[in-house]
Amino acid sequence: MLEIIYQDEWLVAVNKPAGWLVHRSWLDRKEKVVVMQTVRDQIGQHVFTAHRLDRPTSGVLLMGLSSEVGRLLSQQFEQHQMVKTYHAVVRGWLEGAERLDYPLTEELDKIGDKYASPDKGPQPAVTHWCGLAITEQPVAIGRYPTSRYSLVELQPATGRKHQLRRHLSHLRHPIIGDTTHGDLRQNRGVAQHFGCDRLMLHASSLALNHPVTGEPLILRAGLDHEWQRLMQQFGWQHHLPDIPRVEFAQTPGQDRESH
Repeated sequence: MLEIIYQDEWLVAVNKPAGWLVHRSWLDRKEKVVVMQTVRDQIGQHVFTAHRLDRPTSGVLLMGLSSEVGRLLSQQFEQHQMVKTYHAVVRGWLEGAERLDYPLTEELDKIGDKYASPDKGPQPAVTHWCGLAITEQPVAIGRYPTSRYSLVELQPATGRKHQLRRHLSHLRHPIIGDTTHGDLRQNRGVAQHFGCDRLMLHASSLALNHPVTGEPLILRAGLDHEWQRLMQQFGWQHHLPDIPRVEFAQTPGQDRESH
């Protein structure tokens, strides 16, 4: 069962585990367990997506309980009327706080986007980032005798594909566990020395006005076991006090790699 972090008669929000698809895809025909169908069976009614999270990303996922509410939520996302807050563990020391305005060209899937135009120019992409904590570990990964990491808070102001991953890579501080835009040697080293082999990107909270009642909502998703363990190992367990802990039962067949 998935953790339901909010539910009323119009919408439902869950804490999506890393490695789960949001909905069925013809690119992943063999995948039997997906969020939408799991939530539908869990609450006994159909759900309608308003946004998505990449497969390896965990955290807040919001859905409507009718097509109309799903449409209203989608409009809020498209018009950037929600505040999305993520946390990530990145390579190196990233300190301070800045607004990164770095346009991104559209990433196309070889199969899913084969009819899309490859000549589309860069699109505006803005991310606000803030360094929360740093650590230096006595582990040699690469050419240095120690390894450095940072805990970073991220708020995307736009919603480009893989925006946070690509923006952190542009800053030369790729997210740990990113198999597409990250540092593969660091990914292997963190898996070997710290037992963490997932993308360290978590959608921690989502702030919005309720699409029906207009009341303000802040939805928060707890940190899973791998996040908790790495925060403990790095001495960061007190840096995110507002984010609760959660334990997920491992579901057989879940692919933890990104596509």
